[in-house]
Amino acid sequence: MILGRAALCLAWCTGWLGAQPTPASTARPLSAAIAEADALVRAAVGKSTAGAVLLVAQHGVVRHLAAYGAAQRLDSAGDLLREPRPMRIDTRFDLASVTKVMATTMAIMLLVDQARVELDAPVARYLPEFRGVHLDSITVRHLLRHAAGLTPWQPIYYGAATSREALAVIAGIPLATGVGAERHYSDLGFMLLGYVVERVTGQRLDHFLQVTLYAPLGLRATGFVPDRTNAEGFAATEVGNGYERRMVYDTAFAFPYRGDPAAWNGWRRHVLVGEANDGNAFYAHAGVAGHAGLFSTAAELRVLVDLLLDEGRFGGRRILRASTVRTFLTREPAGHFLGWMHPKRLTDASFMHTGFTGTYVLGVPEYGLNVILLTNRQQMGVDAAGRFPDLTSLRERVTERLVAGVAACDRAPRNGC
Repeated sequence: MILGRAALCLAWCTGWLGAQPTPASTARPLSAAIAEADALVRAAVGKSTAGAVLLVAQHGVVRHLAAYGAAQRLDSAGDLLREPRPMRIDTRFDLASVTKVMATTMAIMLLVDQARVELDAPVARYLPEFRGVHLDSITVRHLLRHAAGLTPWQPIYYGAATSREALAVIAGIPLATGVGAERHYSDLGFMLLGYVVERVTGQRLDHFLQVTLYAPLGLRATGFVPDRTNAEGFAATEVGNGYERRMVYDTAFAFPYRGDPAAWNGWRRHVLVGEANDGNAFYAHAGVAGHAGLFSTAAELRVLVDLLLDEGRFGGRRILRASTVRTFLTREPAGHFLGWMHPKRLTDASFMHTGFTGTYVLGVPEYGLNVILLTNRQQMGVDAAGRFPDLTSLRERVTERLVAGVAACDRAPRNGC
């Protein structure tokens, strides 16, 4: 029997093809927590996000995988589609800044593991063009810690259409703070790390990762500049680049741009599906950048997080040395890790990262817990202040409930999980 779109939407939106939550009243601790997390995500659909995919795994076993809502609800005019395109558990998402850990940090880990990159070496060793009175003291570790003193963001594409041109632009931007003095999250630092990978390997970032990491792990949906032949396989992000355009034109909105906003006018206006939402990734790097541009699914991201939770092993195969994983997942002075962030109110070893498009990955080594929450919040449009919905509360409530569930299992293992 052929299902109509409405029936398909009902199936996908309710997580029909994912694991069904157990009623909280009769469930074991983790199952009860999953049921509550599932309910939280369902309640957010249509309010703070158009759709979502939630995956929960423990010790390499997927305990829950469900899709909710719509993968696309807006057309290029910003109007509601008559028939929103349903979300699926295998929908590919634009990961935005989750690229920093699932691509670039992983690539640097591989090169450190192979003794081809030293964490405390100056960046100029690998990028001779990146030289200057203060630039000379910036190390690879500084970039991974977001402590290089670089400005958080600038529209690099105003002066660059290639990665080589982008490197020159970044090298010419004055530092915002002293090198190593403070932690200030910076897209520019991870662009530089992407260039380091390319110079050391002689390969483009995406090619190196595909051959060295993604293909060996059997990942087929993870990569940059994906084939968009089947656009229905992707979650839509923004309608055009209106948000980033405002970042350039409105100096009070985000990070001040001191150049002439009218000097460039290549803004996209269509619904972005299967192409990097981030302007610096799309315009200055042809979709392949160290800070943004990676696409993947919840199931394949689970593999990459589990690789770290098992200290460099996956499926019985060692990809990274355990010592390398420990080096990157040891808390730094600012409280975070190399590349990764530490989530508030969770266990000491927990590591996570978010993406502007609405993506989130979390690993909790103490309990072997892996949580992937992917959303397309930009498909809800912006509020009166010009902001996309804030998913911080949703992420915190979902993850805190799940961690509490596995902690309860750990305290009373006879109750089962």
